[in-house]
Amino acid sequence: MVLVPALGCDWGPTVSSAVSFLLTALIVGYIFAGKIWEEARMEAIARITVLAGALMIFYVISVPSLADWAPAIKEVWWVGGWFTVESMVLARVIFINVVMVLVLGFIGSYVGSMLRKPVKSQK
Repeated sequence: MVLVPALGCDWGPTVSSAVSFLLTALIVGYIFAGKIWEEARMEAIARITVLAGALMIFYVISVPSLADWAPAIKEVWWVGGWFTVESMVLARVIFINVVMVLVLGFIGSYVGSMLRKPVKSQK
């Protein structure tokens, strides 16, 4: 929402989403750094990222239930036409968001886990 006045309605939400995905992944990586370092680091980060991607799929699928999310799509030919176009737009949005979550989530979790080194045990 902050970047919409500066970047417009096309790029503002996309850049805001990318920044929020990266910051969220950084925070998750930092908080769970101890657990990530205990296990195989890449495997743990990959599991966290895949879980975030799956949650993003469920979130984006629920977007059409919001009030009239794409009125421009409904101006297409007939009922079957707008349903097809709306399904294609939803598939594109799911793909873009899941790819962003996977890439930025992996990078953010990795960097976040690197910011907090594991504590050496005092045995």
